[in-house]
Amino acid sequence: MDCIFCRIISGDLPAKKIFEDERVLAFEDLNPKAPTHLLLIPREHIAGLAEAEAQHDALLGYLQRIAAQLAQERGLTGGYRTVLNVGPDAGQSVFHLHVHLLGGRAMSWPPG
Repeated sequence: MDCIFCRIISGDLPAKKIFEDERVLAFEDLNPKAPTHLLLIPREHIAGLAEAEAQHDALLGYLQRIAAQLAQERGLTGGYRTVLNVGPDAGQSVFHLHVHLLGGRAMSWPPG
């Protein structure tokens, strides 16, 4: 299995897990870009948002809802950002769909 996130899901690689259920796993990013930087990944391997299909609609919404729940639990009352990088030009380096949850500092616009 070449996918690093699939290896985290299977337990072959360690991660600081924050949340997990039958559909989603959330863990601390190893190279955080904000005081709170979590990654939320579906247990099902989907290479990225561009590869998601209609059957994944509920899962995509669920990932965002769990991100909001984790933001609330972390006290990110001033705001937070969820990010899906799609493709290499957008900065996607792991080709397993994942949502970044970033917060704990002011975010600028435009990003990047």
